[in-house]
Amino acid sequence: MTKLWTAGLALVAAATAAWIGVGTAAGDREPPVAPPDATWTTVFRSPLAIEGLATDAEDQLYVAQRGAGGDCPIVRIDPAGGDGQPGVVVGKVTAPCNPSGLVFGPDRRLYVTGAGSAGDQIAALAPSDADPADPPVASVFATGMPGANGVVFDSAGNLYGSDGGTNQGRVFRVGPAGGAATEIFRVPSMTNSVGVGRQDQTVQPAAARAPAATQGIVANGLAVGKDGALLVADTARGALWRVTVARSGKVLAHTGCDLTFSKDTLCLDALVVQHPALEGADGITVDRRGNVWADANERNAIVIVDRRGRVSEFFRNPAGAQDQLRNAGPLEFPTSPVLAGGTVCTTSSDGNRRDNSPNSAGESAPGSAVLGKVSCLDQRVSDPDGH
Repeated sequence: MTKLWTAGLALVAAATAAWIGVGTAAGDREPPVAPPDATWTTVFRSPLAIEGLATDAEDQLYVAQRGAGGDCPIVRIDPAGGDGQPGVVVGKVTAPCNPSGLVFGPDRRLYVTGAGSAGDQIAALAPSDADPADPPVASVFATGMPGANGVVFDSAGNLYGSDGGTNQGRVFRVGPAGGAATEIFRVPSMTNSVGVGRQDQTVQPAAARAPAATQGIVANGLAVGKDGALLVADTARGALWRVTVARSGKVLAHTGCDLTFSKDTLCLDALVVQHPALEGADGITVDRRGNVWADANERNAIVIVDRRGRVSEFFRNPAGAQDQLRNAGPLEFPTSPVLAGGTVCTTSSDGNRRDNSPNSAGESAPGSAVLGKVSCLDQRVSDPDGH
């Protein structure tokens, strides 16, 4: 560990102070918490794997399905449509494709990661249900984003993508016109030469399990804060990073503190918060008050980081009677939260880790007719989106 990296620990407090400065106005409310009797409705059951979730201006939900070797359908879902609705196919990404994240751009087109034979392209389309049998086909918007997972636009129309699928912590940027992406910074990897990382072990003590693959995903979900800064969910650390990027694309954050990493790797002063409740932080979204909502997939929970950097649990699966497991739902490895007109919704991709292991319980299960789902909270919480 270099002296500069060690010194970076002292700068974390400064970063938190900057975060505090974003929103400590008089009248700030405490983050919402799901009611004790909270219930969820599964508004869509997918026979194909899913991960990302997006909303349009009318608060309709959109999910990109992984085509299992074929084309990848994009489905629109009504969050108020009730249990078991089939959804409407409004577009597709042609094979080969392996979508993870999707987001609406300023042009109201939908942008989807994981296109192309190398999975390093971002594809875009204007959703339409005019002919579900012949939906619009997405075209390539950006290239050079290997493993692209999280995706978000800033106010100037620049698109950012994270490389969650490669575990290298890279964040890429492409301008409003699209084209080849540029790596702008990296989150410090957890899979370095000395083997640092978290093991895939259950938190329940009922039975010993042999260590499995190290959790190495660092740069995952992306969002833009109320101050315009880019926010990055760190799955392996259970953390949130904050980086200001100038209009020119220059990263206004310290990098290069530890010479065992690349020169564009963030220093620790960009780390907003690291917390056990955030372990498995996947998709994130920001409400109108500046609170960051994160799906903590390894805990089957939804967690909120408020504008002061405080972490609170919005909802976590209840513990079951047998072995206190939390794998029976309603959340089954949640991956992407959204706020649709004040309604809290999330995807679940049924990964076999931590609180969702074994993943044979609940509605989704390997080899079953349901490999992923979209769930919405039945109770409207207190002003979750600042309305």
